[in-house]
Amino acid sequence: MEYVYVDDIRVPIEGEKNLLTIIRKAGIDIPTFCYHSDLSTYGACRMCVVENDRGGIMASCSEVPWNGMKVYTNTPKLQKHRKMILELLLATHCRDCTICEKSGKCTLQNLALRFGIKQIRFEDYRELKPIDNSSLAITHDSSKCILCGDCVRICEEVQGVGVLSFIHRGSHLKVGCAFDKPLGETDCVGCGQCTTVCPTGSLTVKNDTVKVWNALANSNIRVVAQIAPAVRIALGEEFGMEDGSIVIGKTVTALKKLGFDEVYDTNLGADFTIMEESRELNNKIKEDKELPLFTSCCPAWVRFCETRYPEYVPHLSTAKSPMQMLAAVVKEQFRKMKEVDGKDTFMVGIMPCTAKKEEAARPEFSFEGNPDVDVIITTQELAIMIKEAGIKFEEIESQAPDMPFGFSSGAGALFGVTGGVTEAALRNVISRRGADSLKEIEFCGVRGLDGIKEARIQLVDDRELKIAVVNGLKNAETLLEKMKLGEVHYDFVEFMACRGGCLGGAGQPFSIDDGIRQKRALGIYNVDKISHVKRSEENPMIVSLYSGILKGKVHSLLHTDHNENYKLALENERNEDHIEDSVN
Repeated sequence: MEYVYVDDIRVPIEGEKNLLTIIRKAGIDIPTFCYHSDLSTYGACRMCVVENDRGGIMASCSEVPWNGMKVYTNTPKLQKHRKMILELLLATHCRDCTICEKSGKCTLQNLALRFGIKQIRFEDYRELKPIDNSSLAITHDSSKCILCGDCVRICEEVQGVGVLSFIHRGSHLKVGCAFDKPLGETDCVGCGQCTTVCPTGSLTVKNDTVKVWNALANSNIRVVAQIAPAVRIALGEEFGMEDGSIVIGKTVTALKKLGFDEVYDTNLGADFTIMEESRELNNKIKEDKELPLFTSCCPAWVRFCETRYPEYVPHLSTAKSPMQMLAAVVKEQFRKMKEVDGKDTFMVGIMPCTAKKEEAARPEFSFEGNPDVDVIITTQELAIMIKEAGIKFEEIESQAPDMPFGFSSGAGALFGVTGGVTEAALRNVISRRGADSLKEIEFCGVRGLDGIKEARIQLVDDRELKIAVVNGLKNAETLLEKMKLGEVHYDFVEFMACRGGCLGGAGQPFSIDDGIRQKRALGIYNVDKISHVKRSEENPMIVSLYSGILKGKVHSLLHTDHNENYKLALENERNEDHIEDSVN
């Protein structure tokens, strides 16, 4: 066994690639700004430096450990070094901490407190730059950037989008987009993963809570909320609850206390999506054409496909996302009620995803110029509202979502984790029923947090369905390039922009830790386990709504125009309605 001596304590080397990991294994919290285990080593911030037994200084994040190495982590030289770095960073940093979105969760703020930085000896002569609010999902304030490069690397290395980079030179160096374009004018997909790694308030999720407060204060508006599958297993983290705790009941109670008139479950929308997507897949399999079918419920993936791989847009399912499906149906339901009470319906989507803010603004998701979803707030934003209202979330009682849009299947809940959409669709597609078929699907290879997963499952008449499940847009790029070269072929591909799926969305409580993602995934699977109904088609609410409000309106309410198939189906539906009206 080989060892490194950390502060004279012998620590075994067990395959660690850098000294920093060994030091943290020894129980010492070495500060960092630019180091993330999922990203390439950058070594820019120098906060992780250690001193060797000869007095030399080295960055522990990039130093390869070797047997007999001796390092010290908290010498007077290192203390002085780290304090100087923090003081220099703060000298060129906007210090309006009390009104910053990241206040209390800012790494720079926390380290300044930890190292006792009380005064800054250096003046900031930089010209104050305007805040970039051009994106509907992300706010970029370059005055708070410390040039750690985390956002640049995650955008390129993990998401494969690459819209952020270092631009200009010398003292004018900053993080921005090519040709200094505003973020909203680039091919940014709005995934928000840059905000999850930004250690300061330079890149933050756009806060839309004021719009919700204004709606709640208006007595002439019916304010309706819908809660996404992944929100229920992450919101509790903001209130000190165990990672992966299922808090849907408490969330409903909190929303009622905030003043929401109706609270529904997006899981029902997921059931709609499965019904439509599995029907679409079945039709394509029978016709044996236009395969593979790509999922379309992740807006960041759809945007990525449109901008980077437009030739694959016809393969996108025409089914709307669960959020948009449920919103369209709810708005349709309440149009009749408006004739009675005169109230407009204001739909609030509570999502784990920042890209949903941009999806809600797309013109195809509207009726007569009015959006189906009026505003999106993330899990983090909901936590802000709950705290602002003084609600003790961890102490309140639970209650169920409102009917008729509050009852869903376990399959709908699975949308919150990578592979969940596929697993839910397979439950509808395969003809075999019963507990054995559920186990067969569970263990076919669609579960797990791997970036690219492949699976095969037997349908009927010896037809084998070839499946791929992808999370992380860089992995999507890898798979699509192989498909273009003809190296791989699939019948069905699920794409999710964020690692782990929606549970790892940028709107969730901050975490890029696989351990926490795993606990959240377990929470999602537990929601499915305790559900009485396992398949979307067996949900009685789905059956009732299809024969009621959706009759003759399935394609107009539940589908969108990714390709010509949608327009053809919509025209057929209108013709069927016309024939039925003529007969009646």
